[in-house]
Amino acid sequence: MTDIATQSTFAGPVFTPGDTGYAEEIAGFQTAYTHRPAFVVGALHAEDVRAAVEFAARHDLPVAVQATGHGLSVAADGGVLITTGRMDAVTVDPRARTARIGAGVRAGALVEAAARYGLAPLNGSSPSVGMVGYVLGGGLGLLAREFGYAADHVRSLDLVTADGRMRTLTPEDELFGAVLGSGGNFGVVTGLELDLVPVTEIYGGQLVFDTPLVDAALEAWRIWTATVPSELTSTIAVVTYPDIPPVPESLRGRHVASIRIAFDGPDEEGQRWVAPLRQLGPRLSDDLRTMPYAESHTIHSDPPFPHAYAATNALLSELTPEGLSALRTLTAPGGSVDAVIDIRHLGAALRHGGAASIDHRNADYIVRVITAPGEGDSAPEGLAAVREVLAPWMIGHSLAFLYGAGGAADDAQTAAGYSPDTYRWLAAAKAKYDPRNMFRANRNIAPGS
Repeated sequence: MTDIATQSTFAGPVFTPGDTGYAEEIAGFQTAYTHRPAFVVGALHAEDVRAAVEFAARHDLPVAVQATGHGLSVAADGGVLITTGRMDAVTVDPRARTARIGAGVRAGALVEAAARYGLAPLNGSSPSVGMVGYVLGGGLGLLAREFGYAADHVRSLDLVTADGRMRTLTPEDELFGAVLGSGGNFGVVTGLELDLVPVTEIYGGQLVFDTPLVDAALEAWRIWTATVPSELTSTIAVVTYPDIPPVPESLRGRHVASIRIAFDGPDEEGQRWVAPLRQLGPRLSDDLRTMPYAESHTIHSDPPFPHAYAATNALLSELTPEGLSALRTLTAPGGSVDAVIDIRHLGAALRHGGAASIDHRNADYIVRVITAPGEGDSAPEGLAAVREVLAPWMIGHSLAFLYGAGGAADDAQTAAGYSPDTYRWLAAAKAKYDPRNMFRANRNIAPGS
């Protein structure tokens, strides 16, 4: 095949298998598997992206995109991989309360840049996640119940489509809403302009309860979430920590429930809201405090190092005692599924519609199940069982939280992320803007009529 480097001029580096730096360039946060492209373009700017897409179109090659590799769902085999990590410019407009970000900007860098002006982005729990990929998946953030999905706060986006054309899209454009919420199915986003919010401090942290209180903590949190205001977003995670040195000594080998709190309000009000949870009993850890928003990543303390993982999820109309009991039967020590369970409280501002193609907004909770990957790209044993026991309350799933298991990424799985009408509209848009399905290394929306 023709070498991409002889066909186009790139400011950034170009790699092919066997080249020095190829393995490092394709590596991402997900280590269960990687893309295996025929060509890699380390884009420095939008023109590099455009030229790479144009080359792929000319030679009928698929195109994949990677910034940080957190959300790698379906690995590309051959074709062109565009890595965007070098496109990391951030420009904050404090008067308009907006930021313009390049395709490779990580959440932590945007938080830091916005904080200088007393502002904050609608970022998620990990500072190392790429913001563009996070937003394209919807963007379920730390303050999601107060402000909604990050994708609903995008002012404009720059996109290279399958025809090699650079487009700047705003909410009035047909393609704008299709791109936001569909995870890279319609092209390569080279930059975004998105809203910032006037948040400088939040009250947050974790309450960690030991094994004897795990079930009580789950039930208490379930009841408590029905009482809290929209300014308070929380999750509860049930984790069995390995007995290894990287884990804090107080948690090694323990099966615990961790309640994570993010409240946009004063300390005394935050203390009042969490008082019922503290009444459950002694905590292994209680670090709730008022913190600068720039420290908000400490609330979840997501693992900072690359590792292998797979996950599924279920968007629920309600969280019932019966559902929690069934989930615990499967996943408690001695159960058949060895996994981290993470349940997030939704509702409030997340119900409000926007231009983004995000459905199932009536869900009150999302249950995420994170486990070790299966063989190759197969789904790990147990994930289907979790979805089965939650089926009576399940209204769909979030494509953004389907990690790994690319072999299960069929049309039915993608369609379940949307309402039937939205999925038909997206398939028709795909046929119009990417009829050859160049952008398919993802939970793919196949071109339809």
